[in-house]
Amino acid sequence: MARATDIRPIVRLKSTAGTGYTYVTRKNRRNDPDRLVLRKYDPIIRKHVQFREER
Repeated sequence: MARATDIRPIVRLKSTAGTGYTYVTRKNRRNDPDRLVLRKYDPIIRKHVQFREER
């Protein structure tokens, strides 16, 4: 029940390359209140691209 207001919610990171590939991770709301952007590997296009948090 405490998951809805959890300090570390589960977020999905979607590739900006348009492949539809996603990563699932957790983030700390206190340290990262804005949407998370990470550079990670997209195996569909076999390159590192930016992944943005989707809601």
